[in-house]
Amino acid sequence: MPGLNVYMVGVVVADIERAAEFYRRVRVEVPDEVAGKRHVEVGMGDLTFFLTTPDGNAAWDPRRADPTGEGYRMILEFYLEEPDALDAKVAELAGLGYTVSTEPYWVTPDLRFALVDDPDGNRVLLSAYKDGAKPDAPISL
Repeated sequence: MPGLNVYMVGVVVADIERAAEFYRRVRVEVPDEVAGKRHVEVGMGDLTFFLTTPDGNAAWDPRRADPTGEGYRMILEFYLEEPDALDAKVAELAGLGYTVSTEPYWVTPDLRFALVDDPDGNRVLLSAYKDGAKPDAPISL
């Protein structure tokens, strides 16, 4: 039996309009009409990304509770084509008041990372490879 593929990735958000603005700035094509909605989906190739409010989430998980404690359990990564684009995106988001938890840095000689928090404190990883050369095989750190 073949392995499973990720079908959807969702983020539970307190304010869907505020979250939609953040993810649009990261270049996710969130629809313009999100006001008053409790769930919005965005097709991204074979994957669907969604934003949902706690009320929207309760429709399929009525026992969900907010996590407690520090840190995070999941991270979203968005790829930018070039390190300069990553640096510019981090500067843009910081200028708009979003929290940059880790400034851009080189993880390897070819891979650059930065970490930014969305409006709900979800950690978002921005990455870029030198010369846009994304490897065919998974990286090992």
